[in-house]
This record gives sequence, structure tokens and C-alpha cells, in this order.
Amino acid sequence: MSDFARLLEVEIPRLRRYARALTRDMTRADDLVQSCLTRAIAKQHLWQPGTDLRAWLFTILHNQHVNDVRRSVHEGIHVAVEEMAPVMIVQPTALAVLQLRDLEAALAKLPQEQRQVILLVGLEGMRYEEVAVILGIPVGTVRSRLSRGREQLRRLMDMDEGAPLPLSDRFEPDAASPRRRSAMYRRPAASRRAA
Repeated sequence: MSDFARLLEVEIPRLRRYARALTRDMTRADDLVQSCLTRAIAKQHLWQPGTDLRAWLFTILHNQHVNDVRRSVHEGIHVAVEEMAPVMIVQPTALAVLQLRDLEAALAKLPQEQRQVILLVGLEGMRYEEVAVILGIPVGTVRSRLSRGREQLRRLMDMDEGAPLPLSDRFEPDAASPRRRSAMYRRPAASRRAA
């Protein structure tokens, strides 16, 4: 077994975990990982030894997933009832299973861009810079998508204590304020007049 093959083998569990979270289907996730590894071996000459193999593999996996999603949109998706039956059954460890199901459903409702960033940062524990390289976006965009995604997850999971105020209740800038506070923390003009 070559050194490259050993390095690939170490990354397989992480690739599978990310692929399963992306596809929400074990079979499709395994196919995605296999496709990623096949491409990585075929393109082995493009990887620079000493660089981050994990980020390179996640980039390949991400691009393959995007291609698969585009292809499925064009072809149409057909799911047999037999394939969905195991997913629709409630397990005996109800509380944990229900919480995970709710989290999975909430993640599925997020836009793809936010879900990818949350999975890479939250599930895989990657740094923002690594995620930016994998997704081909600036670090600031990673932070923005992560923030919006977390906020949306809190709302979807009914965890509103940390959620910001609705847009209509957001605070307006107050130029006359003796303290130069951020506009986010000022009361709306109408409520200041009433006070």
C-alpha cells in the first residue's frame, strides 16, 4: 500500500460522516465517498505532498455532491416507498432519536450554502480558513453563512432565547445618543418617543 493510499484511508471516516450529513442517505453517501476516492486516486498527481489532504478531499467530495445534485434536478428524483420505510419508523429511544430527527429536519430546511458551512465547522470541526478553501469562498462569507445558519437553526428548533429581534423591531441608529452604541442595540425611534 502506497503512502498516498494510507493517507486516504485515514480520511475515509470523516468523508463518510460529511457525505452522510450532506445526502441524508447512507447508500448515496457511500457512493459519494467512493466517487471522491476514485477521483482522488486518479488525480493524485495534482495533490502537493505537505499540503492539507483533508481539505483537498473535502473539496473533491463537495464538488462531486454539487454535480450529483445538479444531475438529479435534471433527471428527476424517484424514491421507492420500500427505501423510505426504515426512515419513517420511530425508534424505541424516543427522546434522543426525536431530537436528532428534529435537528436533521432543521438542517434539511437550511439553504445548501448554510448547511455545508455548519456541517464542516460544527460536525467536522474545521477552521473557517479550511472551509473557505473547500467551498471556494472568502472567509468572511463562511462566517456570515455560519452565523445566519445558526440563527435559522435556533428558530427552526424553537430555541429562540438567543435569536435576534424580528426585522421590524430592530433598533434604529440614534445620532443624538451620548454613547456611540451600535445601531443593533438601540431602541426603535417610535419607542424612544413613547418613553
